[in-house]
Amino acid sequence: MTGSTPHATPWRITGTGDLLDPFPLHLETGITRLDDGCLLVAARTDLHGCSGRMLDWWFTFFETTQHIKWWHPHDHVAHHGWDSRWRKGESYYGASIEAVESLGDIPPVTAKLKFHDPREVFDAQQLQLAQDSGALSAAICARIGFGQHVALDAQGDPLDGEMLHLARDTPYGCVLRSRFLLGRNSDDRVRDVPDVLGLNLLRHCYSEFTYLSRFLPSLYYGEQGNGEKAPLPW
Repeated sequence: MTGSTPHATPWRITGTGDLLDPFPLHLETGITRLDDGCLLVAARTDLHGCSGRMLDWWFTFFETTQHIKWWHPHDHVAHHGWDSRWRKGESYYGASIEAVESLGDIPPVTAKLKFHDPREVFDAQQLQLAQDSGALSAAICARIGFGQHVALDAQGDPLDGEMLHLARDTPYGCVLRSRFLLGRNSDDRVRDVPDVLGLNLLRHCYSEFTYLSRFLPSLYYGEQGNGEKAPLPW
């Protein structure tokens, strides 16, 4: 991980639990309403045969509508592209993406995400300890916004919410701990981010990463991600 840059707006999602500790948290899968009205969505997904390095590589690979439909054949509608900060096969830190997706029976909406180096989100020493101990093998961190006119801060970050996907390698593959914080830029968070939206997002997240786990290893080795060749099954 290279190139950390301080960010003016603190990340609130890291204050919702010791997310770098693999010990079970009080909320691993579900939703909860925070004191200020923001909605926290949590999902845990087992990715059999995958690894954190594969997951991190995926974000440097996908770039078409076809790719994101592989990822979720039902909810993903269209990919509108990465900006110039994205470098295929190399890095997605600092890059923004626009896509259209639905959440189950919630109609499609435009989503904008800007990705960040994990060292902008977590304490650098804690992050390194988690990596060295095997508690963390990948961290995908983004600011998120929804709708046709997403409010952005001076750094180009969407103001609506935050997203984390934290992977930990296991003997069977990896386990993914996902978190979404929604409603940060809303005047009426309970109205604008109802519980049903969070529950649909939970189902969407679990489904998309389950779909991804079914093809990611073959794609990763077929594309020789990180220069790796596939191990022979026989």
